[in-house]
Amino acid sequence: MAGSGKAHLRNSDDVLIKVENLVVEFPAGRGRVVHAVSDISFDVLAGETLGLVGESGCGKSTTGRAIMQLPSPTSGSVTFDGVEMTKLGGEELRRMRTRMQMIFQDPVSSLNPRRKVKDIVAEGLSIWGSKVGTFSADRVNETLEAVGLDPEIVSDRKPHQFSGGQCQRICIARALVLDPKVIICDEPVSALDVSVQAQILNLLEDMKARYGLTLVFIAHDLAVVKNVSDRVIVMYLGKMCEVAPPDALYERPAHPYTKILIDSIPEPDPLKADHTQAVIGEIPSPISPPSGCRFRTRCPNVQDVCATEEPVLREIGAGHYVACHFPNEAPVRINA
Repeated sequence: MAGSGKAHLRNSDDVLIKVENLVVEFPAGRGRVVHAVSDISFDVLAGETLGLVGESGCGKSTTGRAIMQLPSPTSGSVTFDGVEMTKLGGEELRRMRTRMQMIFQDPVSSLNPRRKVKDIVAEGLSIWGSKVGTFSADRVNETLEAVGLDPEIVSDRKPHQFSGGQCQRICIARALVLDPKVIICDEPVSALDVSVQAQILNLLEDMKARYGLTLVFIAHDLAVVKNVSDRVIVMYLGKMCEVAPPDALYERPAHPYTKILIDSIPEPDPLKADHTQAVIGEIPSPISPPSGCRFRTRCPNVQDVCATEEPVLREIGAGHYVACHFPNEAPVRINA
C-alpha cells in the first residue's frame, strides 16, 4: 500500500518505540469504516524527537493516540521499550502508560476546571503512589518550578485564572511529574499565540534535555516541526508519504505533497515572488480513499500507473525515504 513498507526502520539497540503495520479504523455506520491510519510503520530512538506532520485529517493525532492504546489499534503492533503494548490490558496497560504521557492540543479544556493546579499536577502521583515514586508536595513544587511557574502563586488557583500558555505549562508539569520516558505532544502550540509558541517550544527542548525525554511531536506547521525534530514523517490520508531528517526534507522535498506543504509556509517578504503550487481539489473521504496512491487525485505529477499501483517507501538518499512513483526532480518513474 502507498506509504507502507519497512525500508526506513532502523536496526538499533536504541529503538525505544517501534510501530509496525499500524491500522486504525472507526465504524461509520451501515457497514462502512473510516480508514484513519492504514498500514504504517516507523520507529523512534531513545532521546529522539520524531515529527509527525500533515494537514487536518491525515491521521497524525490518531497515530499518536494509538501508540498509547487510546484507542487500541485495529491491527498491527506497538512495541515500547521491548514490551508489546497491544497485548497488554487492565492494570498492566495502565501501569505502562505512566511511562508514556501526552500533551494535548487545547491546554485549557484538557485541565479539570474544578481542581486547583497543585491537585491537577499531583493527581498521577496520588493515584500510583509508591509504584512511580513517593508522593510529596516538594516534588509537585519542583516540577512546577521546572516549567517556569511559581508554586506559591499558582498552586491554589484554578485553570480559568491562567492564560493559554500558562495552562500548557501546567499540562507539561502534569506529564513530567510521573517521570515518563516518552511524551507525545499532540499539536501542543497550535492553540497558542505565536510569541507564546516559541516559549513552549523552548520549554519542551529544555525539559527534553533535563529529564532525558523522547518526544513524538505532532503538528501541521512544518516550520515548527523543522526546529524541534530529529526526524520527520509526512502523512496524508492515513499514509506515510516521506521520511527524512528535517534539513533534507526542507531542502529537497521528494514527494509532491511535501513540496506543496513547504511552499505554503508564509514568507515575511512582500517583494518575493510567489511560486507556491496550489494543491488540486479537495481531500478525499477516508471512508473511501482512492485506489493506488492516495494523493493521486490532487497530485501535479500524476500518471496512469498511480491509479493502479501503490508506491512503497524506498530510499532516495541518506535516511531519506519517499513513497511516490514520480517524485520531484526525478525524470523517470522509480521502479519498485
